[in-house]
Amino acid sequence: MAFHEERRRVGLRLSVLQYLVIAAFSLLAVSFWFLQVVQNQKFEEMAENNHQRTLPLRAPRGVLFDRDGRVMVENRHSYSISIVREQTKDMNRTIRMLASVLKMDEAAVRDIVDRHRREPSYRPITIVQDASLAQVAAVTARRLDSELPDVVVEQVPTRQYPATMAAHLFGYVGEVSDTQMGEESDLKSGDIVGQSGVEKVYNTLLMGEDGARRVVVNSTGREVRTLEELEPTEGKRLQLTIDYDLQKALEDVFRVSGFSGASVILDPRDGGVLAYTSLPAFDPNAFASGIDRATWASLNTDDLKPLQNRAIQGLYSPGSTFKMAVALAALEEGVITPDFKVYCPGHATFYGHTFACWKPGGHGAIDLRHAIEQSCNVYFYTVGNMVGIEKIHKWATLLGLGEKSMIDLPNERQGLVPSPEWKQKRFKEKWYAGETISVSIGQGGVSLTPVSMAVYAATLANGGTRVTPHLLKAVDDGTGWKPVPAPPPQSKVDVDPEKLQAIRDGLWMVVNAGGTGGKARIEGYDVSGKTGTAQIISNRGKAAAAGKTTRDLRDHGWFVFFAPRDNPRIAGVVFAEHGEHGANAAVLARHVLDTFFAKEAGRPLPPVPTSLPLTLTRPPEVPKPDEPVIDDPSQTVAERAQSVARAEDAASGSNVASGPNAASGPNAASGSRTSPAAGRRIGN
Repeated sequence: MAFHEERRRVGLRLSVLQYLVIAAFSLLAVSFWFLQVVQNQKFEEMAENNHQRTLPLRAPRGVLFDRDGRVMVENRHSYSISIVREQTKDMNRTIRMLASVLKMDEAAVRDIVDRHRREPSYRPITIVQDASLAQVAAVTARRLDSELPDVVVEQVPTRQYPATMAAHLFGYVGEVSDTQMGEESDLKSGDIVGQSGVEKVYNTLLMGEDGARRVVVNSTGREVRTLEELEPTEGKRLQLTIDYDLQKALEDVFRVSGFSGASVILDPRDGGVLAYTSLPAFDPNAFASGIDRATWASLNTDDLKPLQNRAIQGLYSPGSTFKMAVALAALEEGVITPDFKVYCPGHATFYGHTFACWKPGGHGAIDLRHAIEQSCNVYFYTVGNMVGIEKIHKWATLLGLGEKSMIDLPNERQGLVPSPEWKQKRFKEKWYAGETISVSIGQGGVSLTPVSMAVYAATLANGGTRVTPHLLKAVDDGTGWKPVPAPPPQSKVDVDPEKLQAIRDGLWMVVNAGGTGGKARIEGYDVSGKTGTAQIISNRGKAAAAGKTTRDLRDHGWFVFFAPRDNPRIAGVVFAEHGEHGANAAVLARHVLDTFFAKEAGRPLPPVPTSLPLTLTRPPEVPKPDEPVIDDPSQTVAERAQSVARAEDAASGSNVASGPNAASGPNAASGSRTSPAAGRRIGN
């Protein structure tokens, strides 16, 4: 009985086990069927993806054209070398081998990889942006030998600039920074974006839409075939207001002269920028291909500051070019008439201090028109003293001086036309009447950018409309050129045409009669303008510094102009840093004006001059790095004043404040200091 019971129990257990085995195999069979039949396509794609790679295709940036349709900035084909981390089994080995193959410092390659570690592993890390053919060949050979299967060589579009021409205007491109990605959500790591100039301001228009290429690779990472390719979309083409011929003429004449400086040339009717330069410049191509540390360091440590955009960031005393603002203030406020005369014996005394005219023997009795023509300091000392600083500040500002021009370039600095309110806020001091004397001839605290001087010239040319300088003329989004309207003027100055004409008469006489701008004369075109010579250190300080410094202490030269007189179609400024005389700046302007009128008339363009009729005392000297900076255009007005004072004190051992900005210091013209303009012969 017990035996049968035990047998029955064993049979029951075997039956249960049998059913469980059948159920398990049934479930396994269903699972196999589900995976292999129902989800066959999904797993087939997953298996295929193990051998697929998606490569980004960088979009070319939009091409830049001049106003006549000539290409100025375009793209060229280059090769980039990148590491694809999702294909990397041993990153350290890849870094070591790649650095050896590329003949790069291993630490530099590792640093690039480390900066991108947080990015998705499928996104290639670019090690070399513009690889040489030797580098491409070396990497390709290692890939064929399966030594570097995780390294790819891609053909990519790279920006190509016309060397240093208009470098500060075009700007340059570079890899997007973390800050830029935070500011614009559409940007991703590795994108090439504008970092300065037009490239930065119009980056959204110039950037295209990247494409992609999906390829099949074998177990060694070698591409077998292309599955799909989405072509990139090129960025929008932009037509600028720049005239290539004028731009080239401007750059050529500066090169022949050897001067550093800046120039902005406008169409006074709408503010379109016809030519623009800042010198010394840099080569934007160095940035497009990935600038190396040594080049970047040299650009940043160069005493001449080639990265600084002098046209919109340099602050300089305007010298006698400021006199038209003083004249207009006096005329519009009813202080003088165009026939008002002042007797100039070569000097004048104000508030117990003697102020010199640039002409030792004086100009005799002289009216407004001839005072502008001859640039008589005594006339404008007198008129400025009569008008007062508040009215000078008012009218200079209305003409665009001491204001931002609002040009479509980044990082423009605002200049300064001083006022009692400014001095009280900046120095907690009152304004002394003697300070106005220096301001009246564009010295003292007056500190302006070349671009604001170009707007000033255009405003005088067009009858009082303060145009907004701009660079964009038209955009092509693939459907043809669409004009971009000029930005509205900043303001319209309500001036008496007869009073303004008196000033314009004087400007015509500067160039075409017996004035200081005769070197800009072009027969038949009624060029009008005004020269200006601005000291960076007083004559007393210069004499004391003789033999004690290698700093270039030569004066700056200005020339503001427009032409023709009665129907101006071109206006602007040429600023020659350490150009000694405004007449030298006029020489440079003449070549550009001659090119403009030749092109307008359909005549052959004038050849590049081999020499220029410049008046120079000596060539520039190379500064020593440990000497005080004098008239550094990157400094603020207050810093410039302190630099000049330090330089003069170091040279003479005295505490006399006679630099160009000394008038903005404490107690200026109060009897406790020598007057800023005393003993100077400047202004022509």
